[in-house]
Amino acid sequence: MTYRLLLSSIAAAALAGCAGLGNDPTATAELQPTAGNTVTGKVHFMQHKHGMVKVSGQISGLKPNSEHGFHIHEKGDCSSPDGTSAGGHFNPGNTAHGKYGHTPHHAGDLPSLRANADGVAIVNYETAQISLGSGDNDVTDRGLIVHANPDDYTTQPTGNAGARLACAVIKRQ
Repeated sequence: MTYRLLLSSIAAAALAGCAGLGNDPTATAELQPTAGNTVTGKVHFMQHKHGMVKVSGQISGLKPNSEHGFHIHEKGDCSSPDGTSAGGHFNPGNTAHGKYGHTPHHAGDLPSLRANADGVAIVNYETAQISLGSGDNDVTDRGLIVHANPDDYTTQPTGNAGARLACAVIKRQ
């Protein structure tokens, strides 16, 4: 009888934990190629209750075995053929551009994309630098840009990452 009670308690706790999953804010960015490019992809954002945002997705159409700058931009506008309508990097703290995970860097500085031999980059990390739906670091309705070149992490304010290969607007789900 004790064994059944233990299993029932574990099952109830697991269901209670899963019940809150639907309340976490989420957003999606559907990357579309800029004029003359073929880069596409989908990136998901999910903010956990503890404040971290999980960023995951897949981007294809990149040059095989290449590295690309990857940034959140200030405007959720991909209307221009070259993606410049997304404006500059998202920088609510007015900090210097730099490498994600090092100080200083913008909230919009993301880890670089590394394409495999098939030209596909997998995005999978967590960050406390951005938020979904509230606060100064809210990335909802901001632009997401894949750049042509690697980020040099020093050139201000952009990292000299070159042309914009793809653009998306981060949309809250």
